[in-house]
Parts: sequence; structure tokens; C-alpha cells
Amino acid sequence: MYKIPRQSYTTEFKQEAVRLVEVEGKTPAQVARDLGISEQTLANWRKAHKAGKMATGSGKPVTPEQMELSRLRAENSRLKMELEILGKSHGVFREKVAVKYAVIDQMRKHYPLQSLCKVLSVSTSGFADWQACGGPTHWLSDMQLLALIRSVHAECQGAYGSPRIFQELKSRGHPVSKTRIQRLMQKHGIRARHKRRYKATTNSKHSLPFASNVLDRQFSTRAPDTVWNADITYIPTREGWLYLAVVMDLHTRAIVGWAMDERMTRELVIRALQMARFRRKPKPGLLHHSDRGSQYCSHDYRALLAEYGMQASMSRKGNCWDNAPMESFFNSLKNERVFHRSYVTRIEARKDLFDYIEVFYNRKRRHSSIGYQTPAQRYAESMAEQKMAA
Repeated sequence: MYKIPRQSYTTEFKQEAVRLVEVEGKTPAQVARDLGISEQTLANWRKAHKAGKMATGSGKPVTPEQMELSRLRAENSRLKMELEILGKSHGVFREKVAVKYAVIDQMRKHYPLQSLCKVLSVSTSGFADWQACGGPTHWLSDMQLLALIRSVHAECQGAYGSPRIFQELKSRGHPVSKTRIQRLMQKHGIRARHKRRYKATTNSKHSLPFASNVLDRQFSTRAPDTVWNADITYIPTREGWLYLAVVMDLHTRAIVGWAMDERMTRELVIRALQMARFRRKPKPGLLHHSDRGSQYCSHDYRALLAEYGMQASMSRKGNCWDNAPMESFFNSLKNERVFHRSYVTRIEARKDLFDYIEVFYNRKRRHSSIGYQTPAQRYAESMAEQKMAA
């Protein structure tokens, strides 16, 4: 199996990875799987963090006192994790042991096996025996399938309807029909979260020069990192707005760069672009498409595009369909996560957005426009094809 080429990670990404272990109480193995990194890499980041050699967002090293506080919080986080497991295994606590094993088999990618078995009151040895006897490949009753549907639906926090749940169960080795899944979901009132429209953020009323629409809605590309799409949205918190700038690779639909701030400035979009280039290191000639927002039309941003050897493309005035992939991503973000939260602080929102982008969207969420693959799967497949063709 072809492995994704070694990638670069920003300090902000590393800090969030360490926080998931030290503060949220997740296991290193789980965090490594969720973020697509090796456990040794995560261990190196944690070591640097504890030694105070990894700067925080403010540029100050983490003190031993802060790390001690993080460790104290970890115990509470482990209890929260067990409650989370209980919530996501809704409907199976009183089911037969085989049903519980099937749910554990689905959730073990995201939680420690011992914690899952503890919460559902089964033994790890019993689970191992169940796997040895065929595990999830055996025929499922309606009640067993319903339990798996509920588990997947809870894992994605209500984001999936029947098409994506069908694809997810299929990838996990469950030979079930789409019609059967639809029937059970309709019967038990399980559906994807209702979609709401959101208001555009970018201000295009300015006198700055803008680029022509080179992309012209040609959203299908031949390879990763040949066309990027960029945009800004806003997230409400009780402290005020948190602005999110992102850069998407159109071939894989992965969010390759992002930045957050309480102000919508050109520095915000510059940071997102810098992250994208740092992580993916595209060849010169990449087409960068955005709307006509003042941040993207600014001299500093256009100069950075030129420095990176990227060609600018911009949507026509007032035409959101020219930026459809970004509109689709923001719709997913808002409807699957933001509209169902009430963020007290910007820090709370930042943590949740990191989880949505880096843990869920880039590595787990199945995208209909790329054959119900995840962005990470699409990227790995494309890199393998390029290597074979070379």
C-alpha cells in the first residue's frame, strides 16, 4: 500500500495534537490515528512540549505548572470520554453481547478497546473470540444493523444520511443494501441534520484590482495541488465573531490550510495560504481561486501568490456559484457542526473547528464528489497513481 509522502506540520497543529492527549485525555494511539500521524511523531511533540521547546500561540513556552494542570484535567477528560462512548452506543446497552461487539468493532478506531469494553460491560477476551469466529462479516439482524447505523450516525455527530452511512458500513465490511439502511433509518427517525443557509462574509465593495475568472467553474482537476480554492467565513461565539480562512485542494477536497482570528484581515488569509504551502509544497503554476474579497485583492496577498509562483483566479462579481466548492464546505461545516453548538469563547470554537477540519472532515468524512472517499483516501490514491505512472 502506498504511503502518503512525509508532510510538514505547523506549530499550531502540533499544539492541538498534544492538547488532545494532555488535556482532553485521549490516548496517543487514538490521536495519532485521528490525525494521520505516527505515534512516535506525537511522542516527539509531547516531549518537546513538556520541555518547553514548543512555543504556544503567544510565543511563550509551556511551563511545568501548565503541564501539571493539563494532567489533572486529563482524568476528568477520561470520564467525559466514557460518557461520550455511552452516548454514541445509544440503543445497544441492553442488547445481546454480539450486538455490543459489533458496535465496539466500529468504534475502536476512535476509542481505546479497553474503555469501550468497560462502558458496554463486556470483556476484551470475549471480543477477541467474537472476532476470531468471523466478527462483523456475519449476517446482521435488523436490530444489529440498527445499532451500527446509530453508532455511525453518532460518530459523525449526525452529519451522515443513508448514502454516506451505506458507504461507511460497506467500507467496514458489512454487506448490507442501501435500501435496507434507508428503511431502518426512516422507521426509527434517523436522518442527517437539517441544512440551513448562511450569509456570505466577504466584502467585494472596494476599488482594489482583481483577477479574471480563469477557473471558470472547472472544479474537476487531474491531480492534487494543481488548483486551490480559498474563502473566509465567520463563527459566532459569546465573545464575538471568530473568522475562519481556509484553502481547499479541489482534487481531494482536503482543507490544506486554515487560520482563525477575531478580525477579518489580509493577515488572516495570508496565514492560511502560508500553512497550505508549508504543508503541501506545490509546484509553481498552481491556480489559486477565490472571490473578490478585499483580503484576496490586497497587494500583500497578490505579492505572496506571485512569490509562490501561483496564478490568481477570482469569481465574477456577486456569483457564488463560481466558488461552489468552498460554499459547499462552509455549508457542511455550519450544518454539521457550528449550528449545533453554542460557543462561549473563541478558544472553545477554535478547538471544535480544529476537530472538525483535521480529525473529521479531512480524514473521516466521505465526500460525494470524489466517489464517497475521504480527502485523505483520495490523496493517497492519487499519489499512488502518480508513482505508478512515473
